[in-house]
Amino acid sequence: MLKGSFMDLLPIIIVIAFFQAVILRQTPDNLTSIVIGLFIVAVGLAIFIKGLEIGIFPLGENLANEFARKGSIFWLLLFAFLIGFSTTVAEPALIAIAKKAEVISNGRIDDTVLRYIVALSVGCAIALGVFRIIVGHPIQWYIISGYILVVVVTFFSPKEIVGLAYDSGGVTTSTVTVPLVTALGVGLASSIRGRNPVIDGFGLIAFASLTPMIFVQLYGIVVYSFFSADATVTAAVVAHEVEQSTTGFGGQSLILNLGKLLFDLLGVIKDILPILAVICFFQFGVIKKALPHLKNVIGGIVLVILGLDAFIVGLEMGLFPIGETMAAQLTEMNNLFLIYLFGFLIGFSTTMAEPALMAVALKAKEVSDGAINDFILRCFVAVGVAIGISLGCYRIVVGDSIQYYIIGGYMIVIFMTYFAPKYIIPIAYDSGGVTTSTVTVPLVAALGLGLATNIEGRSPLIDGFGLIAFASLFPMITVMGYGIISERFLKKKTQKES
Repeated sequence: MLKGSFMDLLPIIIVIAFFQAVILRQTPDNLTSIVIGLFIVAVGLAIFIKGLEIGIFPLGENLANEFARKGSIFWLLLFAFLIGFSTTVAEPALIAIAKKAEVISNGRIDDTVLRYIVALSVGCAIALGVFRIIVGHPIQWYIISGYILVVVVTFFSPKEIVGLAYDSGGVTTSTVTVPLVTALGVGLASSIRGRNPVIDGFGLIAFASLTPMIFVQLYGIVVYSFFSADATVTAAVVAHEVEQSTTGFGGQSLILNLGKLLFDLLGVIKDILPILAVICFFQFGVIKKALPHLKNVIGGIVLVILGLDAFIVGLEMGLFPIGETMAAQLTEMNNLFLIYLFGFLIGFSTTMAEPALMAVALKAKEVSDGAINDFILRCFVAVGVAIGISLGCYRIVVGDSIQYYIIGGYMIVIFMTYFAPKYIIPIAYDSGGVTTSTVTVPLVAALGLGLATNIEGRSPLIDGFGLIAFASLFPMITVMGYGIISERFLKKKTQKES
């Protein structure tokens, strides 16, 4: 498992080493810290995946089975809503984007209000997705209707909120939430007669990625109609961000470093506590049964916490500093091809190392009895992200409006939905929500805002946001393409054998 984690990180290392040695021709600062950080990331990934397999996946499936036996739709929908809300409101990627939005909008967008609106939308989305599994409706009815609603709202939204709203849909699904929600959906579909775990079990993440785009645009319409900027709030947030950005591992005493490591661990525990609180309430207060294989579940949760903490510490030591520096250096070089190439390669490499995507790919392979290859699925998702980020960079450079690209992409998704095999459609929709999580969001956000800040005539608020939306949209297209190609290959193989 550790060897596999190192192999997953290899593309990121190759991309960074190539650009540093060949393009930028510079030796990165704190090279030792970067190498150690990448090693810690690999170890954290291995521990995290092991924890998923022995703790989180069985926990989610057990809860789904118990709710199905209990037959109470009310409690099941309430559980789905609370899981969605509680995990999203503390999502680190969402917090980072919300703070940047408050700064760039001069305080008009309140980061706390934005987070609660997104969390509310995700809670409603997970509940709606669970309801769909219960009644057995095809997922495309809901998703296509949602896309149409997004497009309609976009025409009434102020241009300052559109990119942020589209990005909000990509940062809601965290590394811990995705495995639990996926296990819940698959477990529920497995427990209800007439449901297929592959066709019906996936799709909850797609709902969680769609509804924030609608809710945040509605919030933007209200904010930009009735509220003005607050420079004092902005100054405070900027000062806080400067303080946070100067806090690192290099040049600090051992005590400060150990204190920061402990603080980060407590932060991970704090993020997971709301999920555990919801699970314990429903397990012991509603279902009123002890957890089966309690030691394994507890051990798995501990491994997930330790693995995720190690992963985040490694990113802060190794990947984030060099990624942000390289994004700034590339924009200063004024070489558009290199910017697009960097966007493509960094999108591919970070997605291949994304823990949330690994979790969904493993579950897809498991429930399809190996018909869906997890590695090939991840490759197609990574290609989609790479294409999306490159195109998003081009959009910032030329200054086009984001809605034309996103609406065009949705039309392609809707078109391909009618040709893709049924089993791949929910997985494809989910793929758009798991690509932008712990690894990808900070690098992609830094690249987009860096481009919009350094290119004359571009606005960080209007043009800087949106790359995450591109990274969430195009994997849906490439994964459905994978399904279509696989289905045709399988038919040809069957015809030759017969």
